[in-house]
Formats: sequence, structure tokens, C-alpha cells
Amino acid sequence: MIHGESYKPIIAEAAKMAVGEENIYERVFIFELLKDKNDPNAVAGAVGFSVREPKFYVFKAKAVLLATGGATLLFRPRSTGEAAGRTWYAIFDTGSGYYMGLKAGAVLTQFEHRFIPFRFKDGYGPVG
Repeated sequence: MIHGESYKPIIAEAAKMAVGEENIYERVFIFELLKDKNDPNAVAGAVGFSVREPKFYVFKAKAVLLATGGATLLFRPRSTGEAAGRTWYAIFDTGSGYYMGLKAGAVLTQFEHRFIPFRFKDGYGPVG
């Protein structure tokens, strides 16, 4: 049986074999999308820096997938008392992808959905 903690290394190894280890960049913080000079509605790459080393990266791409997650930290949890410490919100979903997309000229639609956790006795959970 594959558990969550062992699933990521299995997938990472398969990715390294498929695209080559020299084509994988890890621990790079992307902070800007680069527009295509010939097509104002297209993104042609990204700019970022290493979070471990003093390195700066400029990526050129035929296609860019922005998969940064939502923005769960925009709202305060409604739990009170002891349940407040049990509230689960993804700390890494800061809305940075929304910002980068908006700055690059994306049309942001259908943002009515927000994280609504499953409710149970004395707290909220990470599903629902």
C-alpha cells in the first residue's frame, strides 16, 4: 500500500527518469511570469531564485502551468476556544498565483469558491 509520505518520492523518481535530472529545478521560488513579446496574451517563461543558493533563474517555455494553490489564509477561521488550535488551513496557499496571473494579464473568473472545511465535534478538518 502506498501512503502519502512515500508517494512523492516515487513520483519524483519517475519524473527524473522521464525528463532527465538535469531538467528538474527544485527549491526555486518563482515570482514573475514573462510575457511573450509576439503575443501579448501568452506567457513565455518565468523568473525565480533559489531558496538555498544565491542563484537567479530565467526560464523560457512553450507553455506555463501555474499551480500554486488557492488563498485559504485570506479568511480567519470561525473556530473558538480549544477548536481554534485544531483548525486546518494550508499555510502555503497565500494567493501568490492569483497575483502572478493577474499581473500577467489573465482574466480571473470563478473565484467564488473558497476553502470550507469539514465540521466535526470540537473543530474543523482538512476535508470537505
